[in-house]
Amino acid sequence: MTTGIGNSASPTVPGCLPLVGHTAAMLRERLAFTAKLRSYGDVVRLRLGPLPVHFVTTPELAYQVLSGQTEKFDKGILVDKLRRAFGNGLVSTNGDFYRSQRRMIQPAFHRRALVRHAEIMTESAADMVDSWQDGQQLAVDRLMQDFTIAVVGRTLFSTDFGPRVSAEIQRHTPTLIRLGVVRAVLPPLLALPVKRRFDNAIAHVHAVVDDVVARGREDRDDLLSVLLRARDEAGAPMSRQQVRDEVVTLLTAGTETTGIALAWLFHELAANPGVEERLHAEVDEVVGRRAATFDDVPSLVYTQRVISEVLRKYPLWFLMRRANTDVTLGGVRIPAGSEVGFSPHALHHDPRSHDSPSVFDPDRWLPERAASVPRGAYVPFAGGLHHCPGHSFASLEIAIAAATVAARWRLVPVPGKPVRPKVVGLMYPNRLPMTVQSR
Repeated sequence: MTTGIGNSASPTVPGCLPLVGHTAAMLRERLAFTAKLRSYGDVVRLRLGPLPVHFVTTPELAYQVLSGQTEKFDKGILVDKLRRAFGNGLVSTNGDFYRSQRRMIQPAFHRRALVRHAEIMTESAADMVDSWQDGQQLAVDRLMQDFTIAVVGRTLFSTDFGPRVSAEIQRHTPTLIRLGVVRAVLPPLLALPVKRRFDNAIAHVHAVVDDVVARGREDRDDLLSVLLRARDEAGAPMSRQQVRDEVVTLLTAGTETTGIALAWLFHELAANPGVEERLHAEVDEVVGRRAATFDDVPSLVYTQRVISEVLRKYPLWFLMRRANTDVTLGGVRIPAGSEVGFSPHALHHDPRSHDSPSVFDPDRWLPERAASVPRGAYVPFAGGLHHCPGHSFASLEIAIAAATVAARWRLVPVPGKPVRPKVVGLMYPNRLPMTVQSR
């Protein structure tokens, strides 16, 4: 039972140290730390430095936080630490202001707009694969980041970012995400060196975004024009500062997570020849040797299962919410203002919800098997009120890019270069060199 009157206390996770709490263990063990929290209870208490956190470990309770009782939760300390970067963008706001901003931005992700965006995704993917040569070695993690930056530039802001702007975004947006998470879990004094690097990254990203916004026009058919034309319920436009905040949010959200997902997809295809063979067979039938399009995506049924499995295996490490009123979870009363955490990665790898969770198995997303996955056990785009508004854009981009590459090329691992996850908030490949082989 996840609602109603509760008065039981949640158990405290062992190993809390003076001053730093559980932070040292959490940063040292990362995925293992959040995975083992389920062994202590459904709702457990830990400390990030001096900050107490209620951590929920079951899909049922994660669902309550994200969707079932979504109106009782705002974004938490992770977002507070990112506010210097994102200002009042969608990622960092709550309540009526968040709802208003989301309404103004949502038209950019409606079906008609996605059809238009998909044309650019197809062109960008074709340009990318046309530039490769048989036997060429690629840094696939970097290449997929470059691809997603190009797509965001062309679809959302009607422009190709020049080399300087692309380089600044490529260099500094990962820093915002990585250091934002570290700042959230470190005590303030220990976070000072991180804060300096974080602030430097903010300054660079804001500088290039201000330049993009300054060149924006209301008469274009892109997201920046949507922002410039948008009016709230009182008829007032967004301030230039607000437009900048939303652009920074979309640049970061629209490049980092999608680029990482694409990189892991090609890694998993190479590591699972049977999966790769089935995906190639489907792409050969639906797409042939051309670039994939919007109209192809509904027929790429197995490819979409592969994408779902990538998003299951490589999700966010952990997320935070803040109770805005007294709430009861799992019989535990959580006072207003309390931080509540959960780990998408732990939920996605919980053997109680997913058979053999360490195995890359796209067929777990066949309708008859997916129906048995509990609500809250698969949350690649969060959920509820704060569900990512760009999830359809991201899924479409991944499908078009994956199919366009697979139509013509195989990407083969470079011997002697093992790949492992680097876990911050997202799960990055430590490196991903691969060799292009013509199909």
